[in-house]
Amino acid sequence: MRIFQNSSVYPSYRLRLRALTAGAKSFDEAIAAFLDDRFGAPHFLRPVLDGSRDAFFTNGDDEVVQRMWADENGLSSGTSLEDILLAQIEDHRTEVFYNLDPMRYGDAFLARLPGSVRKTIAWRAAPSDRGAFLKYDLIVNNFPSLLEGYRASGARAEFFAPAHDPAMDAYATTADRPIDVLFVGTYSRHHRNRAAMLQTIASLRKDMTVAMCLDVSRYTRLAETPLGWVGPLRKDRRNRDLRAVSRPPVFGRDLLAVLGGAKIVVNGAIDMAGHDRGNMRVWESLGCRAALVSDQGIYPPGMDEGIHFQTYGTTENLRKLLLEMVADQTATSQLATRGNTMIRSLYSKDRQWERFAELAS
Repeated sequence: MRIFQNSSVYPSYRLRLRALTAGAKSFDEAIAAFLDDRFGAPHFLRPVLDGSRDAFFTNGDDEVVQRMWADENGLSSGTSLEDILLAQIEDHRTEVFYNLDPMRYGDAFLARLPGSVRKTIAWRAAPSDRGAFLKYDLIVNNFPSLLEGYRASGARAEFFAPAHDPAMDAYATTADRPIDVLFVGTYSRHHRNRAAMLQTIASLRKDMTVAMCLDVSRYTRLAETPLGWVGPLRKDRRNRDLRAVSRPPVFGRDLLAVLGGAKIVVNGAIDMAGHDRGNMRVWESLGCRAALVSDQGIYPPGMDEGIHFQTYGTTENLRKLLLEMVADQTATSQLATRGNTMIRSLYSKDRQWERFAELAS
């Protein structure tokens, strides 16, 4: 099976990606540098990570690296990113096109695929009212309520989950974990519930070591300049506790390193999938053997609350739970180990690939 996996670059990650690929002399070197950083690796299929000759991977929206391939293969400098991606698929003689970016490469793109492609599969794990990609042979994600929505729209949709990245094992064995409680994620004025949760955690900073690696919105950064001391921007400033524990955002192996240095990781999903849970932080935290504390909801099969992770309902409940877990390090470490053992077994790359092969058949 000749697999082509297309992904995209998270905007805040682009600066790091440019630094990683700055010394690359070829497209292959640039892609290898990206894959080695493990950004998004739970989504990447085993043949891609293994470097199989039958697998091709790219970030179709990464203009710098895509034009490296275009130059190496004789395409003109004016060739569009869509045409470069089509040329890559044709050159690879792709049989299964697996696209993690269907909002950009949707139904109109499918109509232009070369004849070698016999199956098209799209990962989409967000509401997509304006997305024109329902003509993919299959839409996949790990959120049952979203899958039902796609089926109601006439698409074929099946459950498919991220997987444990074996590169996380090196970070899971870390014994020295100086951070008691860690949060990693985005922060903006639109995340009101999240802001309340983070303020609750930050208020514990005198009782424990708290760290938050926040990808802060441009609006929030503006609110924290002198312009935000008075006037309407003031309400969007982070409070003193929150600013005191905030760190710059982390990505790739830097993210794995900070997760591997934390005893507890707090996760807060955005309610885009109803009561369904299972965002990337779940896989990353469990994979790096941190004790996961996440919001209440329905988690993927085999992930059991109280055995593999803990959940919270209210901010006060979260505060109490964190104090208890930090006080009982033995129980917290045991919870983290059970979660890590589960994710490595039930959601291994081998199992993910077996499921994908089944769906692609």
